[in-house]
Amino acid sequence: MAKQNVAEQFVEILAKAGVERMYGVVGDSLNPVVDAIRRTPGLDWVHVRHEEAAAFAAGAEAQITGKLTACAGSCGPGNLHLINGLYDAHRSMAPVLALASHIPSAEIGTAYFQETHPSALFEECSHYNEMISNPRQMPRVLQTAIQHAVGRQGVSVVTLPGDIASAPAPDHAPEHALVTGLPSVRPSDTDVERLARMVDAADRVTLFCGSGTAGAHAEVMEFASKIKSPVGHALRGKEWIQYDNPFDVGMSGLLGYGAAYEATHECDLLILLGTDFPYNAFLPTDVKIVQVDIRPEHLGRRSKLDLAVWGDVRETLSALIPKVAEKKNRRFLDKMLKKHADALEGVVKAYTRKVDKHLPIHPEYVASVLDEVADDDAVFTVDTGMCNVWAARYLTPNGRRRVIGSFSHGSMANAMPQAIGAQFTDRGRQIVSMSGDGGFAMLMGDFLTLVQHDLPVKVVLFNNSSLGMVELEMLVAGLPSYGTTNHNPDFAAIATAAGAHGVRVEKPKDLEKALRDAFRHKGPALVDIVTDPNALSIPPKISAEMVTGFALSASKIVLDGGVGRMVQMARANLRNVPRL
Repeated sequence: MAKQNVAEQFVEILAKAGVERMYGVVGDSLNPVVDAIRRTPGLDWVHVRHEEAAAFAAGAEAQITGKLTACAGSCGPGNLHLINGLYDAHRSMAPVLALASHIPSAEIGTAYFQETHPSALFEECSHYNEMISNPRQMPRVLQTAIQHAVGRQGVSVVTLPGDIASAPAPDHAPEHALVTGLPSVRPSDTDVERLARMVDAADRVTLFCGSGTAGAHAEVMEFASKIKSPVGHALRGKEWIQYDNPFDVGMSGLLGYGAAYEATHECDLLILLGTDFPYNAFLPTDVKIVQVDIRPEHLGRRSKLDLAVWGDVRETLSALIPKVAEKKNRRFLDKMLKKHADALEGVVKAYTRKVDKHLPIHPEYVASVLDEVADDDAVFTVDTGMCNVWAARYLTPNGRRRVIGSFSHGSMANAMPQAIGAQFTDRGRQIVSMSGDGGFAMLMGDFLTLVQHDLPVKVVLFNNSSLGMVELEMLVAGLPSYGTTNHNPDFAAIATAAGAHGVRVEKPKDLEKALRDAFRHKGPALVDIVTDPNALSIPPKISAEMVTGFALSASKIVLDGGVGRMVQMARANLRNVPRL
């Protein structure tokens, strides 16, 4: 029996850790690993067209499943292409193991062909980043990398020269049990008692929720009911907290709507639950603030805290709820619910007023129809830019749908490659890529990955022939738009030529049928929708200082538009509010 080499041992350990796929592009230094995957049952190689797409796909799969995923790039330029997707995965707290294949070990440091230094390149986007320079480092380095990725929820990078991958693995190498799940983190009794006293002493409490409330919906609702608190959310908290929420007051931040901003500023105690909300200008400075987070490094880095609570949201609230007194006065809650409903009533007309006849098609209308016809358990992957706006305001959460985007890293071109990873987790589940024309064109080559692997991803392309969010930033800053116009082809024709279902929609009356036909199609499909590039209305009093990249630093309302079915939820919640 032939002796096992390092590449085979590497792949065997990944399979034991539960990795089912490795995304990447083959290449010389990577060949021993890819060949080992070919011979390993239960672990597949997913050939993509660009390594950036490989990292995005792995990150999305990890976010859907919560399990370790993997991607790989060959030496030099190959693994360098991974970096953008790895930054996104790391900032999204997705457990990803990245293999950076490397030049021959004897040539490192000689400016050899394709030489880079992966250990330096990936330092900022990983929890663990080491090179295997001797076969005897296996399997300990790989196992340590896995523990970091799973245990700390982020990226680990292992650099492996091709000659080391082909070398014989060490005999009797020590292997140990691998981390497969996360523990529950309960705060100390002292912190729970202090928080309970602060809640009891406050007249007006607001909860502001992020992605850390995943799995804690019931506890958040019970707590809000007991203390009569409005509940707002950040974009990454929307899918976990907005559904079945009679205390909902909307979202704060650049894409904010409703009364979330008012609720966070008019309370006397603001409790931040599982959110690392980055836009501190939207947070108050004159109220008491408590933050609860499972990652202690998040505590207090956005705002001054009166109490920092280290623990996960579910465990914290489970310990806290029995200790707080039930509040009888719901005047503040009812006031915020009414403000929320009034705010949504004021903007909903923007997408209902003759929008079904508007040419070019209004993107808000597209988003509202998409929300209606998509499956109740659909996964939406969302391009950065204006697609974030439409997803935030029109996709209706229900506890089963998922919404994934580059919400922390803010990369273009993320949606379609993330859809690749999401679809591999379940070929029977509806995966919808909400793509902008700019983002789609940037990694358009990986549409061929959908066709090659027969992945039934549905790409809904918001084609306004412009970089809409960048244009908005320029206009708000008082600059003429420049360099933001795209001269686009017929994307539907390209999809058809590639072997997928493609349809171009230019009239509102054709939209619903086009979407339903695409969703019924068994394979990959692209719906190229020509949308209005002038769909935004900008408030008249915004200074250049208010815009920094993706965020407004000093404005409550940025975009004036509709909010889809959220107005119906607000109306339903308002029925329980007495006349004020």
